[in-house]
Amino acid sequence: MTSTKRSYFEDMYGNANDPWDFEHSPYEQRKYELTETCLPHTRYRSAFEPGCSIGVLSEMLARRCDKLLATDIIPSAVATAAARVADHPNVVIEHRAIPDDWPPGCFDLVVLSEIGYYFDRGDLEAIMTRVFDSTERGAHIVGVHWRGVTDYPLSGDQTHELIDGTTGLLSIVHHVETAFLLDVWERA
Repeated sequence: MTSTKRSYFEDMYGNANDPWDFEHSPYEQRKYELTETCLPHTRYRSAFEPGCSIGVLSEMLARRCDKLLATDIIPSAVATAAARVADHPNVVIEHRAIPDDWPPGCFDLVVLSEIGYYFDRGDLEAIMTRVFDSTERGAHIVGVHWRGVTDYPLSGDQTHELIDGTTGLLSIVHHVETAFLLDVWERA
């Protein structure tokens, strides 16, 4: 992650512990509930959630995963997320920056929630390569992104188009709302 991107998030979290109101926003709550509802399996062996922020979605995913690794680039967000999931021994929260600091291991669920559009096409393609390197056939990849206007490198729609165009993914859930897109793909 470039220093410009990192400083954007440092500024956001420097001004507020929950800069996007993940805990209380009706938009966020609906998005999280639909994300959990759209997961095809009741239980996952090993999941990865990069860009977990303060861990609101991580806490929900913890109930569905034998092991969950959730990461973020902002130390204060990592600390808040770790405190939130402290009662879930199956969850590990780490300070990592993708795509360069992709964790080792094999995952059967990767959740890209509101993170893909912060990367340019090249970096998002590198992320998808790492997703493939760390998953096997039948693994699920979730993408959920806001559809509004941003000054990010990609829009939510562009992010999902790029992921959807990745060879070897089969679309199994495609949910469109005015505010966000939610897709679930399966490794074919």
